[in-house]
Amino acid sequence: MQMTTLRELLSAGGPVLILLLLLSVYSISVILERFFRMRSSISLSRQLIAFCRPSLQNANYQKIQDACRKKLVKNTPAAHLLGELVATRGRTTADLEKIADSVIDWETTKLQRRLTVLGTLGSITPFIGLFGTVIGVMHAFKDLAANSAAGAGASVVAAGIAEALVNTAAGLFVAIPAVIAYNYFLSKTNYFAKELESIANEFIYQITMER
Repeated sequence: MQMTTLRELLSAGGPVLILLLLLSVYSISVILERFFRMRSSISLSRQLIAFCRPSLQNANYQKIQDACRKKLVKNTPAAHLLGELVATRGRTTADLEKIADSVIDWETTKLQRRLTVLGTLGSITPFIGLFGTVIGVMHAFKDLAANSAAGAGASVVAAGIAEALVNTAAGLFVAIPAVIAYNYFLSKTNYFAKELESIANEFIYQITMER
């Protein structure tokens, strides 16, 4: 049987294929949302860090604070970090390090929000596809048993199995992009966290030198 239309594919895969298609749409929406959100947050944060670094070297903390309050960047990780360090710069070095670590951990967690969804989809969708394939194979052998009396051969099973394998392919279709996106976003946020740690260390070093 040659499957050439979407209706035939859906009929071959059954409810499991429909579920996988819905999961695929959801996965793509999460990937796109995280991509544009991370790109905006990280790009604006890097611009703010580059702008504030000369002021930091000159100990112009008011200029840093004013920059962090600008509407375009005030909700970025860098603005939250630098703003908090400026506001608490009178504390001890140990306290500043704890504050910086806390802010960086929280901002990294926010950037990694919904990544567990991609990790979960990448893990379970191949098994969902395999489950659909097993059901399809069971139906194929059931048809073979029902038609054995009429002399039907392996061709009855072959057609059913070929259709059932659509679910396995669909499961991999959902899982592969989800796993790739998960690893990409995780690597990107972890690297950005190191950038935030670097500017925080510069800030704390500057405060220490002043004392």
